[in-house]
Amino acid sequence: MFSHLLKAFVVGLSMLETSQLVEASPTPAVDSLLSGTYTIKHNNPLIWYHGRWTDEPSTWWTGTGFKLNVLGLSSLTLNIGPVTTSPHAAVGISVDYEPFRTVNISTGTNILPLNLSASNSIIPKTHVIRIATEGWQNNRIELDSITLNKGAVLLPYKPSKLSFQFIGDSLTAGQYDDRGVIDTWGFYTGEAFKAEHRINAQPGACLTDQLCWGNYHGVSYQYFRTEDTGYYYTTDHNYTTPWDFKKDLPPTHVFIHIGANDNAYSITGDAFKATYLGFLEKLRHLYPKQPIFILTPWGWPSSDGSVYYYYQGVYQDVVNTR
Repeated sequence: MFSHLLKAFVVGLSMLETSQLVEASPTPAVDSLLSGTYTIKHNNPLIWYHGRWTDEPSTWWTGTGFKLNVLGLSSLTLNIGPVTTSPHAAVGISVDYEPFRTVNISTGTNILPLNLSASNSIIPKTHVIRIATEGWQNNRIELDSITLNKGAVLLPYKPSKLSFQFIGDSLTAGQYDDRGVIDTWGFYTGEAFKAEHRINAQPGACLTDQLCWGNYHGVSYQYFRTEDTGYYYTTDHNYTTPWDFKKDLPPTHVFIHIGANDNAYSITGDAFKATYLGFLEKLRHLYPKQPIFILTPWGWPSSDGSVYYYYQGVYQDVVNTR
């Protein structure tokens, strides 16, 4: 009885989708799903990745993660490979767009606490699971596979029509926030607008491509690489590779907040402006029509109430020149 009901429900749901269910390789039949748990490999096309992933796949850059849309979900296990940060990496998990909760993920089997509400309905519900790494460092996760419960069916995830791209330094990466990037202005902005959001930010990094506070490259270089600036200290992956931007959902809006570290390293206003303009030129090739928001610094407050603002007038000059 339940088997026939689930089959009919899945067929009906697929007809309501704007596109048919994507064929996974391999995709278990409904009958096999009813017989026990099943495992989905990391290359299943119904896993909706965001951020920067290697081919393994393993994560770089804070906020990187994935989303799932699952019918009849009651349990979810992440099977994690050895590249993962030891002893664990902190991730934020959100179920059905509720606020993110922190879960520590480590190599091996990780049963996620879903805290799903009980339902008396015989019609299975769909649930959206969102997962994002929290830390700007010690944030690598190697996803091998995902195990779902008996009867669960993986469906296509439908992304938001809004997609925000944030670029910056520690204030955007969440260096001193309790939950890392989850507690940053960029992440909150994305959540408030119900937008997809990617954050490419690194504490201590200059926009200028030079050594700044242990970052061996600036964001003007690193943004175009798969790896964040922590690659330099990673023994198993101490190199960079070009990022394939075709893997990204194109952003509808781009936000840049950067410059504090350039100022700390005495980069002149003229040099900073030239770097910024060169960076924007490269971004325009990627994002020819999207609005790009250049945020001016929030400044450094002093005990006497005064606030120091770096590169005064330079940001406006950048906008006027473009």
